[in-house]
Amino acid sequence: MALLPFIVSNNYYIKILIVLGINTIIVLGLNLLMGAAGQVSIGHAAFYGIGAYASAIVTTKYGLSPWFGLAAAVVLGGLVAYAIAMPTLRLKGHYLAMATLGFAEIVHVLFLELRDLTGGTDGLYGLPAITVGGFSFETPLKLYMLVLVFVVLSLVLSLNIVHSRVGRALRAVHGSEIAAASSGVDTAKYKIQVFVLSAVLASIGGSFYAHMAGYVSPESFTLGISITLVTMVVVGGMSNVWGAVIGASTLTVLEEYLKAYDDYNMVIFGGILILAMVFMPQGLVGAGAKLVSVFKRRSVILPDAAGENSAAS
Repeated sequence: MALLPFIVSNNYYIKILIVLGINTIIVLGLNLLMGAAGQVSIGHAAFYGIGAYASAIVTTKYGLSPWFGLAAAVVLGGLVAYAIAMPTLRLKGHYLAMATLGFAEIVHVLFLELRDLTGGTDGLYGLPAITVGGFSFETPLKLYMLVLVFVVLSLVLSLNIVHSRVGRALRAVHGSEIAAASSGVDTAKYKIQVFVLSAVLASIGGSFYAHMAGYVSPESFTLGISITLVTMVVVGGMSNVWGAVIGASTLTVLEEYLKAYDDYNMVIFGGILILAMVFMPQGLVGAGAKLVSVFKRRSVILPDAAGENSAAS
């Protein structure tokens, strides 16, 4: 990923890579929530939007640095996620999914109605480029390299969590909350923590998106975005951190090709989600692992068969 912008110099393609990086950050957090902890969320577009609007408001209305905007996105996204997690994570299965969906719709309505703060349907414009000292990330290539740093940090964090004691606790919660609780796992604590972490990563992605686009509007954070993010997790493979990277990369590129059918995007991604759950329950990562195991078995069987034939002759 680091070398791609130097191979593809067109700014249009570099911006697609930026979006790919932003989606990867968000999907890594959602993968921890859904894949490791087994909690379903169809409302992460809300945290994506909260991060974008927090950064936009801080920089355009108060004239502060984009880094303060990023900090505001992290703090606000985390606080809202904590407030939402306390009641909603008591729910399970489709009840939890419906609760997060309802939350996302409420946030979207707030983006539209709080006109003095959010600009309403017009949104907020004129976001400044992110700067460090005298260096500005004003070009797509420079911004991509910054986003890539955060992608790597998010990936390392996710891998460390999955392979740590916390990761084992989350998998125990996923397997059976009752069994996990009887083994001494504080299920409520771990569910809240992973929910807040996934929301914070989504808010970081929203902040970067706002500064990449230079504006934010409610139409960028709809139900369709939440469905797309969930589809990325499922298609990549919920049981594997690298599945988040593969799913985000695959569907970001696919989404760009499907822009000609924008009116049917939700239908297409909904269909992909259903097909993936039916035919690839382990995602692309799981399907790839199965293919590798099949080829390995064949490579072992074929020489043995050849040896038997030569011995018989």
